[in-house]
Amino acid sequence: MDRVWLKRYPSGVPAEINADHYPSLLDIFEQSIAQYPDKTAFINMGKSISYRELDQQSTAFAAYLQSTLGLKKGDAVAIMMPNLLQYPIALMGVLRAGCVVVNVNPLYTPRELEHQLNDSKAKAIVIVENFAHTLQAIESKVKLEHVILTTMGDRLGFVKGSIVNLVVRHVKKLVPAYTLSKFVRFNDVLKQGAGQSYNKPQLQGSDIAFLQYTGGTTGVSKGAMLTHRNMVGNLEQVSGCLDSFLVKGGEYVVTALPLYHIFALTANFFTFFKYGGTNLLITNPRDMPGFVKELAKFPFTAITGVNTLFNGLLNTPGFAELNFSTLKLSLGGGMAVQRPVAERWQKVTGTRLVEGYGLTECCPLVTVSPYDLDSFNGSIGLPAPSTDIRLVDEAGNDVPAGEPGEMLVKGPQVMLGYLNRPEETAKVLKDGWLYTGDIARMDEEGFFYIVDRKKDMILVSGFNVYPNEIEEVVAMIDKVLEVAAVGVPNEATGEAVKVFVVKKDASLTEQEVIQHCRQHLTGYKVPKLVEFRTELPKTNVGKILRRELRG
Repeated sequence: MDRVWLKRYPSGVPAEINADHYPSLLDIFEQSIAQYPDKTAFINMGKSISYRELDQQSTAFAAYLQSTLGLKKGDAVAIMMPNLLQYPIALMGVLRAGCVVVNVNPLYTPRELEHQLNDSKAKAIVIVENFAHTLQAIESKVKLEHVILTTMGDRLGFVKGSIVNLVVRHVKKLVPAYTLSKFVRFNDVLKQGAGQSYNKPQLQGSDIAFLQYTGGTTGVSKGAMLTHRNMVGNLEQVSGCLDSFLVKGGEYVVTALPLYHIFALTANFFTFFKYGGTNLLITNPRDMPGFVKELAKFPFTAITGVNTLFNGLLNTPGFAELNFSTLKLSLGGGMAVQRPVAERWQKVTGTRLVEGYGLTECCPLVTVSPYDLDSFNGSIGLPAPSTDIRLVDEAGNDVPAGEPGEMLVKGPQVMLGYLNRPEETAKVLKDGWLYTGDIARMDEEGFFYIVDRKKDMILVSGFNVYPNEIEEVVAMIDKVLEVAAVGVPNEATGEAVKVFVVKKDASLTEQEVIQHCRQHLTGYKVPKLVEFRTELPKTNVGKILRRELRG
């Protein structure tokens, strides 16, 4: 496919980037620490940490891993915690020790945690005590050698930390009882590590930086092997897209999505660290009133999220009254951004909600809307620099412009493969092309539009029906808070469309939903069934789980 999108790139965006600009992520860390030592790097629960302090503490963490635990280059270390100040310290410490980060969703069940620890052969885990009971349940079934235990208040200072821990343990009762055979405390690790010598490892671009597990929404969770070159390349691609838009040392990003997820890891942590930005970490974004109170305290310039997060903020009292004068970048990803949400976001905040597209297997950025777009256009944007995209039919032939086809991606950000899964790797990686399983189309300017996930497609009487389209139409109804569309078995048509709706207004009826859909959709796309729910099942990032609704 010709790179027609290059003609639409804003001025200053390069066609190609150098994925070998930095030998490893460590060189990006060192550059920012040298440039912005006294700048605030992260803020969480009112406590901040500067680039210099982060340097000292992550180096101490790395020294402890090397000296006390005896971990070697390439050893896997799991991190299982929400957005806390401990996360950047541990993440940078693990990478600086030459080890591989295994990000773990804290809400995993014992079965899911066991699979990930055994599959990755993790030698150590950094875990917040709220989830220690999960680890206890499988302690005898995994080969972990070391456990580093932290509390929610560990890096908040003695007084504030003690109060937070008291509330978390005894008022909110968020720490179920646990017994672990062995562990060391996070703060003790930093104290001991501060007095130990650190040896910077010799890392190459081909060394693995992350074992980033796919959500498991399509079967068993698989570890995508992301190298330092993959990650550096993707950061250079992000910089290529935003270099003339972001101000070095002047950005303030809101991180409500969990850092263990690839979207926030790259878009928030690494991107804004590279630019010397300040990162506001939100530990519990589901507490929307509390989230809005935090936002009121800071002159934030950027925010990332998924559609459900933006929608939730728009429906939280007080959000519309915030000062948005400094906000210039709102980036949606992880799931389709719905037009009604994007348009309302622009009306309330005065900034457009731009959409990006990515996959765990691509670190994640593949496409992003150009920063000079005036308003939401429903696309996932243009391919990032040094990214090639093909759209193919079932037979593997390129489809004509405007026609839907499976999206194939090639570029420096494409993973090495899935750990321990050569057959699964061979299914998705062919001749350097990653088969995404997403159906997309491209317009004449080179903008791409996700039509849907291949496996979520609904087949009605031989016609392809894409849930995203149905959901966007239903979301136009003012009385609707959230919606998900799935296919259900139907004797006459093979499958029929069913929508699950969370009401914003209790007066909404099934007939109103169907009548609205009849006005905006062709007959076979109109839902046959409407079910009202008080909430929809979601991943920890806020992505709606259609497969659970299908039953």
